[in-house]
Amino acid sequence: MAILDLDHINIRTTDLARTRAFFIEVLGLTEGWRPDFPFAGAWLYAGGRDLVHLVKVAKPAAASRGSALDHFAFAIDDYEDAVRKLDAAGLAYEPAEAPGGGIRQLFVTDLNGVTIELNCRTPPAR
Repeated sequence: MAILDLDHINIRTTDLARTRAFFIEVLGLTEGWRPDFPFAGAWLYAGGRDLVHLVKVAKPAAASRGSALDHFAFAIDDYEDAVRKLDAAGLAYEPAEAPGGGIRQLFVTDLNGVTIELNCRTPPAR
């Protein structure tokens, strides 16, 4: 067996509508096909791939930051646009840069306590 790629991440949420809106309206994913599971949820896509699976649950889970699975990361193509979208949504975030340069990062936490890292490998706009 060989690992080929990261297939998807799964987020459990008590507020499916708001979580779905965050990933679609702020991060730009699109909702697509999902199997007919016997529970509420959504599959969210980027580039034709289902990357984020949302599952509605009755009880909130613990936040990811500081847990065994601290965060997950998306590669993004436009750092400034991501900042504009996060600001427009009124979301707090932590900007950072990977040591040695080359990767600008934004850390944002969704309403479920899930920390998401946005990585931009393109140079800053001049």
